[in-house]
Amino acid sequence: MKNLKKLAALGLTAALTLGLVACGSSTQAASKNDQAAANSTKTDQVYRTLDEIKESGAINIGVFSDKSPFGYVDENGEYQGYDVYFANRLAKDLGVKVNFVSTEAANRIEYLQTGKVDVILANFTVTDERKEEVDFALPYMNVSLGVVSPADKVVKNLDDLTSDDSLIVISGTTAETYLIENYPNLTLQKYDTYANAKNALENGNGVAWVNDNTEVLAFASENEGYKVGIATLGSKDTIAPAVSKGNQTLLDSINEEIKTLGGEQFFHKDYEETLTATYGADYEEELVVEGGVIK
Repeated sequence: MKNLKKLAALGLTAALTLGLVACGSSTQAASKNDQAAANSTKTDQVYRTLDEIKESGAINIGVFSDKSPFGYVDENGEYQGYDVYFANRLAKDLGVKVNFVSTEAANRIEYLQTGKVDVILANFTVTDERKEEVDFALPYMNVSLGVVSPADKVVKNLDDLTSDDSLIVISGTTAETYLIENYPNLTLQKYDTYANAKNALENGNGVAWVNDNTEVLAFASENEGYKVGIATLGSKDTIAPAVSKGNQTLLDSINEEIKTLGGEQFFHKDYEETLTATYGADYEEELVVEGGVIK
């Protein structure tokens, strides 16, 4: 009888031990799975959070280098323009230095998705399609499309054109998308940079250049012999900073910055410092969005 009780006790002990081992293995496996998921998430995250940017001491901001008066490099090799003016203030208020990264229209989203920049401040028009790939902050400017052409043959209506009349556009811009969707029969000459698009127009490679109205107005004012025949084409949109999808801490910080700057009429000052020489005072209220509030 004693032997039977002893065997039963040993059996119970073994069973309990096996159960604990199995439970421990399950817990360890779950823990490893959780860790793997966390590592996977961390690996997939290409952006830097607000804290990481501050800790590094510098923020990488994508701007144009050839789109005066919004983003360009002056004769001294310094970045200037409306977007750059804002970028400098943003970095200053974050307490970090700014590293400017020259970008083109077609690679603005790519630069965010690959972590090459923390923020895009490159005359970036907000669209529903782009919202699926990046997160936009509050707007700081109004914009629509416009059409500039030689003064001796002004294009006033795109419906008057045929497939033999080619239009100049920049790849990756809202102008390209608008024309493809609304004027599929027209011929488009696509260029990667603003400089190449301007050269194409000056060399007579197209009957007109379609782009942001702010850009074509600036071109016509700075280049004799050209006129904006269509000042507003399509819908009115806004320009805003963009960050990588999901970078909430940086997005929240930029939104708060824009609201705060609105209290001091910062973007009106920005306009007066960087755009008045091109557009004069007449367009200030139409173009500037202060504090992220569209009127």
